[in-house]
Amino acid sequence: MTLPNDTAALIHESWAVLARDPDALTAGFYEELFRIAPHFRSMFAGTDRPVQRKKLAAALALIVRNAEDLGPVTTSLQEMGRRHSGYGVRDDDYAIVGAALLTTIERLLGPIFNADVRAAWATAYGAVAAAMQSGAAVPKRSVA
Repeated sequence: MTLPNDTAALIHESWAVLARDPDALTAGFYEELFRIAPHFRSMFAGTDRPVQRKKLAAALALIVRNAEDLGPVTTSLQEMGRRHSGYGVRDDDYAIVGAALLTTIERLLGPIFNADVRAAWATAYGAVAAAMQSGAAVPKRSVA
């Protein structure tokens, strides 16, 4: 999927602010996620939280780097969707995750988070979620 140039530009500009403290972004995201959906805590019970936050920051940075054209990362996103399906993530969960992400970004960006920035991130997240969901929908190949 290709995002419109203005959408990609807003993603890049706002990421420049967010990337200054990726741990605040990712810690804030998980705090918000567990606040609005406490049942997700069980999915992370055995997870090394600092490592998980670094993985999330790296995934977000990858999306930002490819905001103009997510095509090159679509296969990786689909594989991530398959893995998340194995963790128990369902299609409905993607909306909850998106809401937590947008709320966290809004908190961190403050006054520069306007309707256009919200729409840009929502569009990018929607594309990522769709790719992940398409990957989750494909059955794992069995080795014969």
